[in-house]
Amino acid sequence: MVGFWLSVLAVLFISIIFRIVSAKKELEKEDFYGEYVIDRNYFPGKQADWQYEKFKLEIKENDSLYFYVLEGGSVVKTFRGTITTVRPYNSDRLKIQMEAPTHHVLARNPTIYRTAWSFYLVFYSPRFQNVYFRKGRWKPLGGT
Repeated sequence: MVGFWLSVLAVLFISIIFRIVSAKKELEKEDFYGEYVIDRNYFPGKQADWQYEKFKLEIKENDSLYFYVLEGGSVVKTFRGTITTVRPYNSDRLKIQMEAPTHHVLARNPTIYRTAWSFYLVFYSPRFQNVYFRKGRWKPLGGT
């Protein structure tokens, strides 16, 4: 009998842990504020490194979006826009409105992928296909 109740408790405990780990973060507009860099983990290699060295993104608390084109770590061009959010379900979705002309990476709204603790933005570029951004500070790669 004790074995039965221990088994029931073990299954209950495992299901609670599984629910916590598999739940997706519910986003609010404030979650989008911050700096973003190219996420080099999805498709590591020369193309991801090149994108990382060339682009970064910032969303400020006044709902301004700045897309920076870099050369040697310095900003050579800035594309500006604004953000709003919509909530079609239980998590906010990011909508961007860019000033014309804009960069091809920002021609469409991003797709947002969420995990239990974080999220990342994927922009579709006709030249690069999917471009992955994750929150973080830009740092030089240091010859890698």
